[in-house]
Amino acid sequence: MSTVTSSSVGQDTVVVSESMMIAPNKMSVTNASQMMIRAAPQLGIRPLPSIAIQPKTRDNYQENTANPVHRTTDMAVSTLSIDTDTGSYANVRRYLNEGQLPPVDAVRVEELINYFNYQFDDAKRIGNAPFVVATEVVESPWDSADQNNRIVKIGIKAVEKNGSYKTDTQSMPPANLVFLVDVSGSMSSRDKLPLAQSSLKLLTEQMRAQDSISIVTYSGSTNVALSATTGDQKAKILAAIDSLNAAGSTNGEDALKLAYRQAEQAMKKIGINRIIMLTDGDFNVGISDVDDMLDVVKANRDRGISLSTVGFGRGNLNDYMMEQMADNGNGNYSYIDSLTEAKKVFGDELAATFNTVAKDVKVQVEFNPNVVSEWRLIGYENRVLDEQDFNNDKVDAGELGAGKAVIALFEVTPTGQKGLYSDRRYGTSNDKEMNASINKGKRTNELGYLKIRYKDPTGSRSKLINQPIVNAAQVLTKASMDTQFAIAVAGFGQRLNQSDYINNWQYDDTAKLVQNTIDARASSDKDGIRRNFLTLTELAGALESTR
Repeated sequence: MSTVTSSSVGQDTVVVSESMMIAPNKMSVTNASQMMIRAAPQLGIRPLPSIAIQPKTRDNYQENTANPVHRTTDMAVSTLSIDTDTGSYANVRRYLNEGQLPPVDAVRVEELINYFNYQFDDAKRIGNAPFVVATEVVESPWDSADQNNRIVKIGIKAVEKNGSYKTDTQSMPPANLVFLVDVSGSMSSRDKLPLAQSSLKLLTEQMRAQDSISIVTYSGSTNVALSATTGDQKAKILAAIDSLNAAGSTNGEDALKLAYRQAEQAMKKIGINRIIMLTDGDFNVGISDVDDMLDVVKANRDRGISLSTVGFGRGNLNDYMMEQMADNGNGNYSYIDSLTEAKKVFGDELAATFNTVAKDVKVQVEFNPNVVSEWRLIGYENRVLDEQDFNNDKVDAGELGAGKAVIALFEVTPTGQKGLYSDRRYGTSNDKEMNASINKGKRTNELGYLKIRYKDPTGSRSKLINQPIVNAAQVLTKASMDTQFAIAVAGFGQRLNQSDYINNWQYDDTAKLVQNTIDARASSDKDGIRRNFLTLTELAGALESTR
Protein backbone atom coordinates (compact mmCIF):
# COMPACT_ATOMS: atom_id res chain seq x y z
CA MET A 1 0.00 0.00 0.00
CA SER A 2 1.43 3.36 -0.93
CA THR A 3 1.73 6.20 1.51
CA VAL A 4 -1.05 8.72 1.21
CA THR A 5 -0.92 12.43 1.86
CA SER A 6 -1.84 13.48 5.41
CA SER A 7 -2.76 16.79 6.92
CA SER A 8 -2.23 18.29 10.37
CA VAL A 9 -5.16 20.01 12.03
CA GLY A 10 -4.81 22.48 14.85
CA GLN A 11 -7.06 23.82 17.54
CA ASP A 12 -8.05 27.50 17.75
CA THR A 13 -5.96 29.86 15.64
CA VAL A 14 -5.86 33.32 17.18
CA VAL A 15 -5.15 36.23 14.83
CA VAL A 16 -3.94 39.35 16.64
CA SER A 17 -4.60 42.50 14.64
CA GLU A 18 -6.13 45.92 14.98
CA SER A 19 -9.41 44.52 13.74
CA MET A 20 -9.27 41.55 16.15
CA MET A 21 -9.84 39.10 13.32
CA ILE A 22 -10.69 35.51 14.17
CA ALA A 23 -9.61 32.66 11.92
CA PRO A 24 -12.36 31.10 9.77
CA ASN A 25 -14.51 28.33 11.22
CA LYS A 26 -13.38 29.01 14.81
CA MET A 27 -15.71 30.01 17.58
CA SER A 28 -13.63 32.53 19.57
CA VAL A 29 -10.18 33.67 20.57
CA THR A 30 -8.76 32.61 23.91
CA ASN A 31 -9.23 34.80 26.97
CA ALA A 32 -5.50 35.37 27.19
CA SER A 33 -5.35 36.67 23.64
CA GLN A 34 -8.31 38.96 24.23
CA MET A 35 -6.58 40.45 27.29
CA MET A 36 -3.39 40.96 25.31
CA ILE A 37 -5.21 42.83 22.58
CA ARG A 38 -7.10 45.05 25.05
CA ALA A 39 -3.96 45.82 27.05
CA ALA A 40 -1.75 46.62 24.06
CA PRO A 41 -2.42 50.42 23.88
CA GLN A 42 -1.84 50.90 27.62
CA LEU A 43 1.46 49.05 27.37
CA GLY A 44 2.60 51.11 24.42
CA ILE A 45 2.43 48.10 22.13
CA ARG A 46 1.04 48.51 18.64
CA PRO A 47 -0.58 45.19 17.59
CA LEU A 48 0.97 43.88 14.41
CA PRO A 49 -1.40 43.06 11.59
CA SER A 50 -2.07 39.40 10.79
CA ILE A 51 0.21 37.74 13.36
CA ALA A 52 -1.08 34.25 14.01
CA ILE A 53 -0.58 32.52 17.34
CA GLN A 54 -1.23 28.83 16.93
CA PRO A 55 -0.80 26.16 19.59
CA LYS A 56 1.57 23.36 18.67
CA THR A 57 -0.43 20.35 17.65
CA ARG A 58 0.13 17.37 15.41
CA ASP A 59 -3.26 15.75 15.00
CA ASN A 60 -2.81 13.80 11.79
CA TYR A 61 -5.62 12.72 9.46
CA GLN A 62 -5.56 11.11 6.08
CA GLU A 63 -6.59 13.61 3.44
CA ASN A 64 -9.71 12.26 1.73
CA THR A 65 -11.46 13.69 -1.30
CA ALA A 66 -15.11 12.71 -1.69
CA ASN A 67 -15.78 9.99 -4.25
CA PRO A 68 -16.78 11.50 -7.61
CA VAL A 69 -19.95 10.98 -9.60
CA HIS A 70 -19.38 8.44 -12.39
CA ARG A 71 -21.20 8.23 -15.70
CA THR A 72 -22.35 4.60 -15.92
CA THR A 73 -21.53 4.35 -19.62
CA ASP A 74 -17.91 5.18 -18.73
CA MET A 75 -17.62 3.23 -15.48
CA ALA A 76 -20.37 0.83 -14.44
CA VAL A 77 -18.59 -1.08 -11.66
CA SER A 78 -17.81 -0.07 -8.06
CA THR A 79 -15.51 -2.26 -5.95
CA LEU A 80 -14.72 -1.71 -2.29
CA SER A 81 -13.52 -3.32 0.90
CA ILE A 82 -15.92 -3.31 3.84
CA ASP A 83 -15.01 -1.07 6.78
CA THR A 84 -15.85 -1.98 10.38
CA ASP A 85 -13.73 0.73 12.03
CA THR A 86 -15.57 3.10 14.37
CA GLY A 87 -12.78 5.48 15.35
CA SER A 88 -14.03 8.41 13.30
CA TYR A 89 -17.44 8.49 14.99
CA ALA A 90 -16.07 8.61 18.54
CA ASN A 91 -13.51 11.24 17.56
CA VAL A 92 -16.18 13.39 15.88
CA ARG A 93 -18.31 13.06 19.00
CA ARG A 94 -15.40 14.23 21.13
CA TYR A 95 -14.94 17.35 18.99
CA LEU A 96 -18.63 18.23 19.16
CA ASN A 97 -18.84 17.66 22.91
CA GLU A 98 -15.86 19.99 23.31
CA GLY A 99 -17.63 22.72 21.35
CA GLN A 100 -15.86 22.40 17.99
CA LEU A 101 -16.84 21.19 14.56
CA PRO A 102 -14.39 18.43 13.60
CA PRO A 103 -11.80 18.90 10.86
CA VAL A 104 -13.19 17.70 7.53
CA ASP A 105 -10.53 14.99 7.21
CA ALA A 106 -11.49 13.56 10.61
CA VAL A 107 -14.94 12.63 9.26
CA ARG A 108 -15.17 9.26 7.50
CA VAL A 109 -18.82 8.85 6.64
CA GLU A 110 -18.79 5.04 6.47
CA GLU A 111 -17.36 4.82 10.01
CA LEU A 112 -20.15 7.06 11.26
CA ILE A 113 -22.76 4.84 9.62
CA ASN A 114 -21.17 1.57 10.77
CA TYR A 115 -20.71 2.70 14.37
CA PHE A 116 -24.31 1.60 14.98
CA ASN A 117 -25.83 -1.85 15.07
CA TYR A 118 -28.52 -2.80 12.56
CA GLN A 119 -31.04 -5.64 12.54
CA PHE A 120 -31.77 -6.05 8.81
CA ASP A 121 -35.12 -7.72 9.36
CA ASP A 122 -35.56 -8.08 5.58
CA ALA A 123 -32.12 -9.63 4.99
CA LYS A 124 -31.57 -12.90 3.15
CA ARG A 125 -28.91 -15.55 3.52
CA ILE A 126 -27.20 -16.48 0.26
CA GLY A 127 -25.73 -19.97 0.16
CA ASN A 128 -23.63 -20.87 3.20
CA ALA A 129 -22.19 -17.42 3.77
CA PRO A 130 -21.66 -16.52 7.46
CA PHE A 131 -23.71 -13.36 6.94
CA VAL A 132 -27.03 -12.17 5.54
CA VAL A 133 -27.45 -9.51 2.87
CA ALA A 134 -30.07 -6.74 2.73
CA THR A 135 -30.61 -4.37 -0.21
CA GLU A 136 -33.09 -1.53 -0.50
CA VAL A 137 -33.66 1.34 -2.92
CA VAL A 138 -35.31 4.58 -1.76
CA GLU A 139 -35.81 8.11 -3.04
CA SER A 140 -32.87 10.38 -2.23
CA PRO A 141 -33.72 12.94 0.47
CA TRP A 142 -31.06 15.46 -0.57
CA ASP A 143 -31.26 15.77 -4.34
CA SER A 144 -32.53 19.05 -5.78
CA ALA A 145 -36.11 19.72 -6.87
CA ASP A 146 -35.40 18.97 -10.55
CA GLN A 147 -33.66 15.65 -9.83
CA ASN A 148 -35.05 12.22 -9.08
CA ASN A 149 -32.11 10.41 -7.51
CA ARG A 150 -32.17 7.17 -5.55
CA ILE A 151 -30.20 5.84 -2.59
CA VAL A 152 -29.15 2.18 -2.81
CA LYS A 153 -28.44 0.49 0.53
CA ILE A 154 -26.35 -2.66 0.73
CA GLY A 155 -26.24 -4.20 4.20
CA ILE A 156 -24.26 -7.19 5.52
CA LYS A 157 -24.65 -8.73 8.97
CA ALA A 158 -22.81 -11.70 10.43
CA VAL A 159 -25.04 -14.63 11.43
CA GLU A 160 -24.66 -18.30 12.28
CA LYS A 161 -26.39 -21.09 10.38
CA ASN A 162 -29.33 -20.87 12.77
CA GLY A 163 -29.79 -17.21 11.86
CA SER A 164 -27.87 -15.43 14.62
CA TYR A 165 -24.35 -15.01 15.93
CA LYS A 166 -23.50 -15.41 19.58
CA THR A 167 -21.84 -12.17 20.55
CA ASP A 168 -21.11 -13.00 24.19
CA THR A 169 -17.51 -13.41 25.29
CA GLN A 170 -18.03 -16.96 26.53
CA SER A 171 -18.72 -18.22 23.01
CA MET A 172 -15.50 -16.77 21.58
CA PRO A 173 -12.61 -19.05 20.62
CA PRO A 174 -9.62 -18.98 23.01
CA ALA A 175 -7.86 -15.63 22.75
CA ASN A 176 -4.18 -14.72 22.90
CA LEU A 177 -4.17 -10.96 23.44
CA VAL A 178 -1.11 -8.72 23.69
CA PHE A 179 -1.77 -5.23 25.06
CA LEU A 180 0.77 -2.92 23.43
CA VAL A 181 0.57 0.22 25.57
CA ASP A 182 2.16 3.57 24.81
CA VAL A 183 3.55 4.94 28.09
CA SER A 184 5.48 7.86 26.60
CA GLY A 185 5.23 11.35 28.03
CA SER A 186 2.61 12.34 25.47
CA MET A 187 0.22 9.84 27.12
CA SER A 188 0.29 11.47 30.57
CA SER A 189 -2.98 13.43 30.36
CA ARG A 190 -6.16 12.01 31.91
CA ASP A 191 -7.80 11.28 28.59
CA LYS A 192 -4.89 9.08 27.50
CA LEU A 193 -3.02 6.56 29.69
CA PRO A 194 -5.40 6.69 32.68
CA LEU A 195 -8.36 6.11 30.35
CA ALA A 196 -6.43 3.37 28.54
CA GLN A 197 -5.79 1.64 31.87
CA SER A 198 -9.47 1.77 32.78
CA SER A 199 -10.35 0.39 29.34
CA LEU A 200 -7.96 -2.53 29.74
CA LYS A 201 -9.45 -3.31 33.13
CA LEU A 202 -12.89 -3.61 31.54
CA LEU A 203 -11.48 -6.00 28.97
CA THR A 204 -9.58 -8.02 31.56
CA GLU A 205 -12.73 -8.65 33.58
CA GLN A 206 -14.19 -10.56 30.64
CA MET A 207 -11.21 -12.82 30.02
CA ARG A 208 -11.45 -16.56 30.72
CA ALA A 209 -9.05 -19.26 31.87
CA GLN A 210 -8.50 -20.37 28.25
CA ASP A 211 -7.40 -16.86 27.30
CA SER A 212 -3.96 -15.35 27.78
CA ILE A 213 -2.93 -11.72 28.23
CA SER A 214 0.50 -10.14 27.79
CA ILE A 215 1.44 -6.48 28.25
CA VAL A 216 4.23 -4.75 26.32
CA THR A 217 4.97 -1.09 27.07
CA TYR A 218 6.99 1.41 25.12
CA SER A 219 8.41 4.89 25.59
CA GLY A 220 12.14 5.57 25.25
CA SER A 221 12.62 1.82 25.62
CA THR A 222 10.41 -1.23 25.33
CA ASN A 223 9.48 -3.56 28.15
CA VAL A 224 7.44 -6.70 28.81
CA ALA A 225 5.33 -5.53 31.74
CA LEU A 226 3.47 -8.86 31.86
CA SER A 227 4.37 -12.09 30.13
CA ALA A 228 1.55 -14.35 28.93
CA THR A 229 -0.87 -14.84 31.84
CA THR A 230 -4.12 -16.79 31.81
CA GLY A 231 -7.28 -14.74 31.92
CA ASP A 232 -8.39 -16.16 35.27
CA GLN A 233 -5.40 -14.53 37.04
CA LYS A 234 -7.16 -11.21 37.09
CA ALA A 235 -5.47 -9.77 40.17
CA LYS A 236 -2.04 -10.23 38.56
CA ILE A 237 -3.18 -8.68 35.29
CA LEU A 238 -4.90 -5.73 36.97
CA ALA A 239 -1.82 -5.06 39.10
CA ALA A 240 0.33 -4.90 35.98
CA ILE A 241 -2.12 -2.46 34.39
CA ASP A 242 -2.08 -0.27 37.52
CA SER A 243 1.72 -0.15 37.46
CA LEU A 244 1.91 1.66 34.12
CA ASN A 245 3.24 5.24 34.14
CA ALA A 246 3.79 7.73 31.32
CA ALA A 247 7.27 9.20 30.68
CA GLY A 248 9.85 9.54 27.90
CA SER A 249 9.77 9.57 24.11
CA THR A 250 8.11 7.02 21.85
CA ASN A 251 9.76 4.09 20.09
CA GLY A 252 6.85 2.44 18.33
CA GLU A 253 8.73 0.22 15.87
CA ASP A 254 10.79 -1.74 18.42
CA ALA A 255 7.74 -2.13 20.64
CA LEU A 256 5.65 -3.49 17.79
CA LYS A 257 8.27 -6.14 16.99
CA LEU A 258 8.48 -7.12 20.68
CA ALA A 259 4.68 -7.41 20.86
CA TYR A 260 4.67 -9.77 17.89
CA ARG A 261 7.32 -11.92 19.58
CA GLN A 262 5.14 -12.12 22.68
CA ALA A 263 2.11 -13.05 20.60
CA GLU A 264 4.10 -15.75 18.83
CA GLN A 265 5.25 -17.29 22.11
CA ALA A 266 1.64 -17.67 23.31
CA MET A 267 0.24 -18.51 19.85
CA LYS A 268 -3.06 -20.38 19.78
CA LYS A 269 -3.30 -22.53 16.65
CA ILE A 270 -7.08 -22.60 16.92
CA GLY A 271 -8.16 -19.29 18.36
CA ILE A 272 -7.72 -15.52 18.30
CA ASN A 273 -4.19 -14.11 18.20
CA ARG A 274 -4.27 -10.34 18.32
CA ILE A 275 -2.28 -7.32 19.40
CA ILE A 276 -4.27 -4.40 20.80
CA MET A 277 -2.26 -1.21 20.46
CA LEU A 278 -3.34 1.62 22.77
CA THR A 279 -1.77 4.98 21.92
CA ASP A 280 -2.20 8.52 20.68
CA GLY A 281 -0.12 7.37 17.73
CA ASP A 282 2.81 9.69 18.44
CA PHE A 283 5.60 7.54 16.96
CA ASN A 284 8.64 9.82 17.08
CA VAL A 285 11.56 7.41 17.50
CA GLY A 286 12.59 4.59 15.15
CA ILE A 287 9.98 5.24 12.46
CA SER A 288 11.18 6.47 9.08
CA ASP A 289 8.14 5.74 6.95
CA VAL A 290 4.53 4.61 7.35
CA ASP A 291 5.13 1.80 4.89
CA ASP A 292 7.90 0.39 7.11
CA MET A 293 5.37 -0.13 9.88
CA LEU A 294 2.78 -1.56 7.51
CA ASP A 295 5.27 -4.10 6.15
CA VAL A 296 5.76 -5.47 9.68
CA VAL A 297 2.01 -5.54 10.27
CA LYS A 298 1.19 -7.26 6.97
CA ALA A 299 3.89 -9.90 7.37
CA ASN A 300 2.54 -10.92 10.79
CA ARG A 301 -1.06 -10.73 9.59
CA ASP A 302 -0.21 -13.43 7.08
CA ARG A 303 1.19 -15.53 9.95
CA GLY A 304 -2.13 -15.38 11.78
CA ILE A 305 -1.48 -12.51 14.22
CA SER A 306 -3.89 -9.63 13.72
CA LEU A 307 -3.62 -6.11 15.09
CA SER A 308 -6.21 -3.62 16.32
CA THR A 309 -5.48 -0.03 17.28
CA VAL A 310 -7.21 2.11 19.89
CA GLY A 311 -6.68 5.87 19.89
CA PHE A 312 -6.75 8.21 22.86
CA GLY A 313 -6.56 11.95 23.45
CA ARG A 314 -5.93 14.95 21.25
CA GLY A 315 -3.16 17.35 20.26
CA ASN A 316 -0.93 14.73 18.64
CA LEU A 317 -3.48 12.09 17.67
CA ASN A 318 -2.11 10.14 14.71
CA ASP A 319 -5.46 8.96 13.39
CA TYR A 320 -3.96 8.30 9.95
CA MET A 321 -1.25 5.95 11.23
CA MET A 322 -3.59 3.99 13.51
CA GLU A 323 -6.29 3.51 10.90
CA GLN A 324 -3.75 2.27 8.34
CA MET A 325 -2.15 -0.14 10.81
CA ALA A 326 -5.49 -1.67 11.79
CA ASP A 327 -6.64 -1.94 8.18
CA ASN A 328 -3.46 -3.76 7.20
CA GLY A 329 -3.44 -5.86 10.36
CA ASN A 330 -6.85 -7.51 9.78
CA GLY A 331 -8.08 -5.67 12.84
CA ASN A 332 -10.15 -2.58 13.57
CA TYR A 333 -9.51 0.97 14.65
CA SER A 334 -11.43 2.43 17.58
CA TYR A 335 -11.16 5.75 19.35
CA ILE A 336 -12.00 5.91 23.05
CA ASP A 337 -13.11 9.26 24.42
CA SER A 338 -14.83 7.99 27.56
CA LEU A 339 -15.30 4.95 29.75
CA THR A 340 -18.72 4.50 28.14
CA GLU A 341 -17.03 4.06 24.76
CA ALA A 342 -14.53 1.67 26.34
CA LYS A 343 -17.44 -0.43 27.57
CA LYS A 344 -18.89 -0.51 24.06
CA VAL A 345 -15.61 -1.56 22.40
CA PHE A 346 -14.25 -3.92 25.06
CA GLY A 347 -17.53 -5.00 26.60
CA ASP A 348 -20.77 -4.91 24.65
CA GLU A 349 -19.13 -5.53 21.27
CA LEU A 350 -16.09 -7.54 22.28
CA ALA A 351 -16.97 -10.52 20.07
CA ALA A 352 -17.57 -8.26 17.08
CA THR A 353 -14.25 -6.56 17.77
CA PHE A 354 -12.08 -9.69 18.06
CA ASN A 355 -13.96 -12.74 16.74
CA THR A 356 -13.64 -12.66 12.95
CA VAL A 357 -16.19 -14.79 11.07
CA ALA A 358 -15.29 -13.70 7.52
CA LYS A 359 -12.13 -12.03 6.26
CA ASP A 360 -11.15 -10.13 3.12
CA VAL A 361 -14.77 -9.18 2.47
CA LYS A 362 -15.15 -7.29 -0.82
CA VAL A 363 -18.28 -5.77 -2.34
CA GLN A 364 -18.75 -5.15 -6.05
CA VAL A 365 -21.76 -3.53 -7.69
CA GLU A 366 -22.29 -3.42 -11.44
CA PHE A 367 -24.88 -0.77 -12.29
CA ASN A 368 -27.25 -1.38 -15.19
CA PRO A 369 -26.62 1.45 -17.72
CA ASN A 370 -30.12 1.02 -19.07
CA VAL A 371 -31.50 2.01 -15.64
CA VAL A 372 -28.74 4.09 -13.98
CA SER A 373 -27.07 6.99 -15.80
CA GLU A 374 -24.83 8.19 -12.93
CA TRP A 375 -23.72 6.92 -9.53
CA ARG A 376 -21.45 7.73 -6.61
CA LEU A 377 -20.29 5.80 -3.55
CA ILE A 378 -20.94 7.62 -0.26
CA GLY A 379 -17.86 7.39 1.95
CA TYR A 380 -15.30 4.55 1.76
CA GLU A 381 -12.82 6.90 0.06
CA ASN A 382 -9.81 4.96 1.33
CA ARG A 383 -11.48 1.56 0.82
CA VAL A 384 -12.09 1.78 -2.92
CA LEU A 385 -10.50 -1.05 -4.91
CA ASP A 386 -9.77 -1.49 -8.59
CA GLU A 387 -12.29 -3.64 -10.45
CA GLN A 388 -9.74 -6.39 -11.04
CA ASP A 389 -8.91 -6.52 -7.30
CA PHE A 390 -12.26 -8.17 -6.65
CA ASN A 391 -11.16 -11.53 -8.06
CA ASN A 392 -7.58 -11.28 -6.78
CA ASP A 393 -7.34 -13.19 -3.51
CA LYS A 394 -3.95 -11.61 -2.80
CA VAL A 395 -5.60 -8.20 -2.35
CA ASP A 396 -6.46 -7.61 1.30
CA ALA A 397 -9.88 -6.35 2.41
CA GLY A 398 -11.89 -5.85 5.60
CA GLU A 399 -12.91 -8.35 8.27
CA LEU A 400 -16.41 -9.03 9.60
CA GLY A 401 -16.78 -9.79 13.31
CA ALA A 402 -19.43 -11.85 15.06
CA GLY A 403 -22.78 -10.05 14.99
CA LYS A 404 -21.32 -7.02 13.21
CA ALA A 405 -23.38 -5.11 10.63
CA VAL A 406 -21.93 -3.11 7.73
CA ILE A 407 -23.69 -0.74 5.34
CA ALA A 408 -22.61 0.80 2.03
CA LEU A 409 -24.72 3.50 0.39
CA PHE A 410 -24.75 4.65 -3.23
CA GLU A 411 -26.58 7.60 -4.74
CA VAL A 412 -27.72 6.94 -8.30
CA THR A 413 -29.45 8.97 -11.01
CA PRO A 414 -32.01 7.00 -13.04
CA THR A 415 -31.61 7.04 -16.80
CA GLY A 416 -33.63 9.88 -18.31
CA GLN A 417 -33.44 12.04 -15.19
CA LYS A 418 -31.28 15.14 -14.76
CA GLY A 419 -27.80 14.35 -13.49
CA LEU A 420 -24.51 16.22 -13.21
CA TYR A 421 -23.33 15.27 -16.70
CA SER A 422 -24.71 16.83 -19.87
CA ASP A 423 -25.79 14.65 -22.78
CA ARG A 424 -23.04 13.97 -25.28
CA ARG A 425 -23.59 14.99 -28.88
CA TYR A 426 -21.67 12.02 -30.28
CA GLY A 427 -22.10 9.50 -27.48
CA THR A 428 -19.22 7.45 -26.09
CA SER A 429 -16.65 5.32 -27.87
CA ASN A 430 -18.15 2.10 -26.56
CA ASP A 431 -21.82 2.91 -27.17
CA LYS A 432 -22.22 0.35 -29.93
CA GLU A 433 -20.77 -2.45 -27.85
CA MET A 434 -22.77 -1.45 -24.82
CA ASN A 435 -26.06 -1.07 -26.64
CA ALA A 436 -25.60 -4.44 -28.29
CA SER A 437 -25.01 -5.98 -24.89
CA ILE A 438 -27.97 -4.21 -23.30
CA ASN A 439 -30.33 -5.08 -26.10
CA LYS A 440 -29.63 -8.78 -25.65
CA GLY A 441 -31.60 -8.50 -22.44
CA LYS A 442 -32.42 -5.07 -21.08
CA ARG A 443 -33.16 -6.36 -17.58
CA THR A 444 -34.88 -3.09 -16.71
CA ASN A 445 -36.17 -4.78 -13.57
CA GLU A 446 -32.57 -4.82 -12.30
CA LEU A 447 -30.92 -1.63 -11.08
CA GLY A 448 -27.62 -3.46 -10.74
CA TYR A 449 -25.90 -6.68 -9.79
CA LEU A 450 -24.29 -7.28 -6.40
CA LYS A 451 -21.31 -9.57 -5.83
CA ILE A 452 -19.62 -10.27 -2.51
CA ARG A 453 -16.37 -12.17 -2.00
CA TYR A 454 -15.13 -13.40 1.37
CA LYS A 455 -12.78 -15.93 2.93
CA ASP A 456 -13.30 -18.16 5.93
CA PRO A 457 -11.29 -16.91 8.96
CA THR A 458 -8.50 -19.42 8.29
CA GLY A 459 -9.05 -19.78 4.54
CA SER A 460 -6.88 -18.58 1.67
CA ARG A 461 -9.36 -18.90 -1.20
CA SER A 462 -12.35 -16.62 -1.49
CA LYS A 463 -15.97 -17.61 -1.97
CA LEU A 464 -18.44 -15.74 -4.15
CA ILE A 465 -22.10 -14.92 -3.63
CA ASN A 466 -24.23 -12.68 -5.85
CA GLN A 467 -27.74 -11.40 -6.42
CA PRO A 468 -29.49 -8.73 -8.52
CA ILE A 469 -30.57 -5.40 -7.03
CA VAL A 470 -34.23 -4.91 -7.88
CA ASN A 471 -35.17 -1.69 -9.66
CA ALA A 472 -37.97 -0.66 -7.32
CA ALA A 473 -37.71 2.53 -5.26
CA GLN A 474 -39.94 3.67 -2.43
CA VAL A 475 -40.25 6.90 -0.49
CA LEU A 476 -37.80 7.21 2.37
CA THR A 477 -40.44 7.29 5.11
CA LYS A 478 -41.70 3.87 3.94
CA ALA A 479 -38.25 2.29 4.04
CA SER A 480 -36.99 0.07 6.85
CA MET A 481 -35.90 1.76 10.06
CA ASP A 482 -32.31 0.63 9.44
CA THR A 483 -32.23 2.29 6.01
CA GLN A 484 -33.78 5.51 7.28
CA PHE A 485 -31.32 5.75 10.14
CA ALA A 486 -28.27 4.94 7.99
CA ILE A 487 -29.28 7.64 5.48
CA ALA A 488 -29.77 10.12 8.32
CA VAL A 489 -26.22 9.44 9.55
CA ALA A 490 -24.88 9.68 5.99
CA GLY A 491 -26.49 13.10 5.60
CA PHE A 492 -24.96 14.20 8.90
CA GLY A 493 -21.48 13.03 7.89
CA GLN A 494 -21.65 14.65 4.49
CA ARG A 495 -22.81 17.91 6.06
CA LEU A 496 -19.76 17.80 8.37
CA ASN A 497 -17.63 17.10 5.28
CA GLN A 498 -19.13 20.14 3.56
CA SER A 499 -20.23 17.89 0.71
CA ASP A 500 -21.19 19.38 -2.64
CA TYR A 501 -23.74 16.61 -3.21
CA ILE A 502 -26.38 17.10 -0.49
CA ASN A 503 -27.75 20.50 -1.56
CA ASN A 504 -29.78 22.04 1.30
CA TRP A 505 -29.74 19.06 3.67
CA GLN A 506 -29.35 20.40 7.22
CA TYR A 507 -28.51 18.91 10.60
CA ASP A 508 -32.16 19.44 11.51
CA ASP A 509 -33.14 17.13 8.65
CA THR A 510 -30.95 14.41 10.11
CA ALA A 511 -32.43 15.01 13.57
CA LYS A 512 -36.01 14.69 12.32
CA LEU A 513 -35.29 11.45 10.50
CA VAL A 514 -33.45 10.00 13.49
CA GLN A 515 -36.27 10.97 15.83
CA ASN A 516 -38.77 9.21 13.56
CA THR A 517 -36.79 5.97 13.68
CA ILE A 518 -36.41 6.13 17.46
CA ASP A 519 -40.11 6.79 17.94
CA ALA A 520 -41.06 3.97 15.57
CA ARG A 521 -38.79 1.38 17.14
CA ALA A 522 -37.61 2.30 20.62
CA SER A 523 -36.34 -1.24 21.20
CA SER A 524 -33.54 -0.58 18.71
CA ASP A 525 -31.99 1.97 21.08
CA LYS A 526 -31.92 0.23 24.44
CA ASP A 527 -28.42 1.52 25.16
CA GLY A 528 -29.30 5.09 24.15
CA ILE A 529 -26.58 5.34 21.49
CA ARG A 530 -28.96 6.58 18.79
CA ARG A 531 -30.51 9.13 21.12
CA ASN A 532 -27.00 10.35 21.96
CA PHE A 533 -26.42 10.77 18.22
CA LEU A 534 -29.54 12.93 18.11
CA THR A 535 -27.86 15.23 20.63
CA LEU A 536 -24.77 15.42 18.41
CA THR A 537 -26.87 16.65 15.49
CA GLU A 538 -28.17 19.47 17.68
CA LEU A 539 -24.64 20.37 18.79
CA ALA A 540 -23.38 20.40 15.21
CA GLY A 541 -26.25 22.64 14.13
CA ALA A 542 -25.57 25.09 16.95
CA LEU A 543 -21.84 25.18 16.22
CA GLU A 544 -22.36 25.71 12.50
CA SER A 545 -24.60 28.68 13.21
CA THR A 546 -21.66 30.44 14.93
CA ARG A 547 -19.47 30.35 11.83
